[in-house]
Amino acid sequence: MAVFVLDKRSKPLMPCSEKRARLMLERGRARVHRMVPFTIRLVDRRMEDSVLQPVRVSIAPGSKTTGLALLRDSETVDATAGEVTRTAGVLMLLELQHRGQAIRDALTQRLAFRRRRRGNLRYRAPRFNNRTRKEGWLAPSLQHRVDTTTAWVARLRRWAPITGLSTMIHRFDTQRLQNPEIQGTEYQQGTLLGYEVREYLLEKWGRQCAYCDAEHTALTIDHIHPKSLGGSDRVSNLTLACFPCNQKKSNQDVRVFLAHDPKRLARIEAQRKAPLQDAAAVNSTRWALWGRLRGTGLDVEVGTGGRTKWNRKRFSVPKAHCLDAACVGHVDAIRRWQQPLLSIKATGRGSYQRTRLTRHGFPRGYLTRNKSAFGFQTGDMVKAVVTTGKKVGTYLGRVAIRASGRFNIQTGNGLIQGIHHRFCTLIQRADGYGYSWTKRALNKGDAGMGAAYAAALSLPGMNPGVSRAN
Repeated sequence: MAVFVLDKRSKPLMPCSEKRARLMLERGRARVHRMVPFTIRLVDRRMEDSVLQPVRVSIAPGSKTTGLALLRDSETVDATAGEVTRTAGVLMLLELQHRGQAIRDALTQRLAFRRRRRGNLRYRAPRFNNRTRKEGWLAPSLQHRVDTTTAWVARLRRWAPITGLSTMIHRFDTQRLQNPEIQGTEYQQGTLLGYEVREYLLEKWGRQCAYCDAEHTALTIDHIHPKSLGGSDRVSNLTLACFPCNQKKSNQDVRVFLAHDPKRLARIEAQRKAPLQDAAAVNSTRWALWGRLRGTGLDVEVGTGGRTKWNRKRFSVPKAHCLDAACVGHVDAIRRWQQPLLSIKATGRGSYQRTRLTRHGFPRGYLTRNKSAFGFQTGDMVKAVVTTGKKVGTYLGRVAIRASGRFNIQTGNGLIQGIHHRFCTLIQRADGYGYSWTKRALNKGDAGMGAAYAAALSLPGMNPGVSRAN
């Protein structure tokens, strides 16, 4: 996994390897600028003294998760045929998990509070036309998807010399997803062309087998209720299954096949009837995101879902959001895609609500009035070295503060409760996101935190918490 490098004026340079970053830190030629993603700042070099190469950010937008890939492009020209071959070298893979559903739930709760105030307390006439919507307005849960994606593009531009962008334009025909026999004048609005049922099913079923939860394997489309028993081709009757499960199920009805697992059967029955909100979210935000990317002034390459899947198949790359991003657009070859994956989860910056309410709308206890305690805030990344007690060990993760001084730390191996604040050292301030290196490695090795990152934590006298982070 590449390490971001900045010059002495915090201008982006070409990313380097973990080994090179570790050596520069040990020799005193660099300082830690940011811990996650790991970024170092040189003390003896300026951008004018460095040679930069083309670096591109490739994006695979999604409803719940957006894949990001940092790529270094190289082109070779065949003198005889006159053809140009474009090779994408993967520098970093990221997956950004959105919190659109949490925003939607919060707005729904706020709506219920306002309705209660009108109905149960002093009457206040509803005002529906006191706000005007600008052209291109999106619902807050949808606007969040556009904002977080463009925010991370801006962040990557601060850490790497980005020269171009690539994105994928999804187009789901939602009416045909509901009714495959629709045609001609039966469309009531819009030009609905270019649907991709397979891509929709991958989003709907979480890119895993519905019967065994297998991931990163070849998935086939399976009829929940077989056609031989009267099942239809409607998308509500389709699911994803790995090849062994598909062969094992054969033409059995799902109720017969999962008679021994009623919980999974109930989950599949509920999920297959789920609305097309994921497809609608992608449809609503695709052009808004494209417009924001064009506003950066960089060259924006646009690809399709079909082209991305074709690239992934011919390069024998497994299915993942981040690897979809690496295969967007015109790519003739891809290198070094077997890398650890940095998962980024949008957590927000807390809530102004200082109480919890009962189902009747009355306060049920009060939250702390201060959002910081003992110099820490919820969401900070800390390193806890516990030397006494039952929980002796070293823990690294996201902290949840308590006024009592005993914090909870969310690590990659689970939640550790009751860690006293005197054992905690600040690594990085909360920025509205949670970071984790997924154990689901994309290669045969283990996806660890990285050699340079681990070396920075162990350097004598280093306090990453006081380094600058943008």
